[in-house]
Parts: sequence; structure tokens; C-alpha cells
Amino acid sequence: MNRRDSSPVFLRIVQYGIGVMVLLITLTLPAPAQQQLPGPSNTAATDVIPPRVRLIMKDGSYQLVLSYTVAGKIVHYRSAERNGEVEDVPLALVDMPATEQWAREHRQGTLPDSQRQPVLSPELAKEEAERAARTPEVATGLRLPEEDSVLALDNFQGTPQLVPLEQQGGDLNKETAHDALKLAINPASSPHRIAELRGSSADVQLHVPGPIFYVRVSNDEEGDPGSGAITVDTHGAAGRATPSGGADSSGYVLVRLNTLSDARIVNSFRLALLGVKPQPDVIEMKSEDLPGGHWMKLTPAHPVEPGEYALLEVLSDHEVNLDVWDFGMHSDAKENTEAMKPEPQRPATLERRTPE
Repeated sequence: MNRRDSSPVFLRIVQYGIGVMVLLITLTLPAPAQQQLPGPSNTAATDVIPPRVRLIMKDGSYQLVLSYTVAGKIVHYRSAERNGEVEDVPLALVDMPATEQWAREHRQGTLPDSQRQPVLSPELAKEEAERAARTPEVATGLRLPEEDSVLALDNFQGTPQLVPLEQQGGDLNKETAHDALKLAINPASSPHRIAELRGSSADVQLHVPGPIFYVRVSNDEEGDPGSGAITVDTHGAAGRATPSGGADSSGYVLVRLNTLSDARIVNSFRLALLGVKPQPDVIEMKSEDLPGGHWMKLTPAHPVEPGEYALLEVLSDHEVNLDVWDFGMHSDAKENTEAMKPEPQRPATLERRTPE
């Protein structure tokens, strides 16, 4: 073969060699670094918490829900506190403009930086959750305290308020928040006088026909071992106090009182008919344990008409607590001096600390 004929072959060999070298260089070069998006480091997002919104009621309280729909005069909602259970509430009781405004203001990305909550560490978040369980929020800016045993959620001139109720009875230990004086009632007996309260009206007067009551539930583990005080949960034993609240097994009813010129009379009723048949002057209560197990929520089964009442603790199927919580229901009454009012939430701010 002469030199002229071998030139094309030589060129093809050179081109093939260059191609192989480029391929080898490409395979040995490191891959380009991928762009890292902002996000938490070393955190595995294994649990996705569904969004929650507030279904705000006209009395100032609210339900924490996963979703809701309006069908005619009924609002169907999935309760966030009861694992998505579907429940209904009359549309007339829901403040839809306030509900929609809250949803708009708290939609992701719409709050200004000054109103966004700071991100907490897991330890601080756990402590905050425990604190919130002890003092749950029952209306916007209004939380239950730790000390009081029984409170009523009232509404005075458009402002939700928590009103402490004081027990009334014959021999109360005023140093405790919750006393129990046990009385056995014959289930078959006719209504008769079982207690008498001084005065023709209670010191506490509520203003709305749909009050909600909150009862602190006793918990032996809450006592401070170093304080010297001993907390005994008697579950209604006579003459013994439950300082941190009532027994979680108790039930509650509202009893309308017979008013005299200088006293109010508490009459008995048939315990066996509770949950079975309505009784005159007795309003049964729907009970619900709030998350955390520190508080019990009591909602009257039907509106409370004007008059004088007592919240009465049902200890068993044949016993009641004679130490009752009295109040009146009159829309034109004065404001309660001991009422707790909402506190506006102050935005969390971070300040730069200068070295000393």
C-alpha cells in the first residue's frame, strides 16, 4: 500500500483515539454539585400534620377543625381534637365572617414577619405543648388559668370572658378549689329540698343563654412534693377535698333554683332518668375532655333561660355533691368584677444581646 492510500486510514485512527480519550475524561470528572434548597438540616419529615383552622362561634369560643362545609343551616366539620370525627353545628351559632378572616390571616405566607411564631427546638416545643394543655385557649386571646377549679365562659357586650364560680355549701374548706359533700338520693323519691343557698340571687351573673363551663380535673401527679401539701383525690368522699379539681368520673347538671325572698332552694331530681328522659328544672350537660386531660368542658344540652341556677356534681348513680356552684342568668346584669378578659397576643421578637 502506498503513502497516499494510507492517509485516510491514519486520520480515522487518530479521530477514534481522540474520541476515546474524551469519553474517558468525561467519565472520570466529578458530577456537578446540585443546588441545595433552604430547609431544615438533618431532619426527616416523617409525620405530616394536616392544616387546622378555627371555626369561630358567635359567643367568642371556637372549634379546632381540619375542614368544614356549609349545607343549608348546618355546618359539617371534621374535628381536629377528635381525630377527624365529623360533627355538626347550627350555622346560626357560627361567626362565619370571623372564621373566614382568621383563615385568610393565617394562610401560609400571608402573615408579616413580626407576627410569625419563632421556630422552637423539640424540647421547648414539648414544654410549650404541656403548658398549653394546662391553660387551653377557649377564645381568641383567652386562656384557662391553672388555679381555679370551675369557670364559665360568658360574653359581656361582645367580649368573651371567663368567670370563676365559687362553691356554695354548708362546710366548705375555702383553701381548696373543689370540695365534695356527698349526699345519697333515693332514685325513686319525688323532688324535695336537699340544700338551701343564702340570698335571693348569686354574686355571679352570666349574660348569654349558651354558657360553657370548664372544670379542672384533679391529677395527683401535679402536686409539688417539696411543698408539704398532700393532694388526695377522694372521688367524692364526704368531708374530703380535691384541691386540684373534681374527679374525672363525675358528671354535671344544671339545676334551676326556687327563689325565695332571702334564699334559693336546690331540689333533688331522679338520677336514673339522666340521659333517658328530660326532667323539669334540670339541664343535662355534654362533657368533653380537653387535650392534655387537665380540663373538662361542659356544654348545656339546651339554652339556659333567665333565672338562678346551680352547677351540681353527680358523683354516682345515687349520690350528688351538695357543695354546688351557683350563678344567675340575666342578660342585663352588670359585668362580673372577677371576670378574666382576652389578652392581645404580642408578637415574638428577638433582640441582639451585646457582650458584657
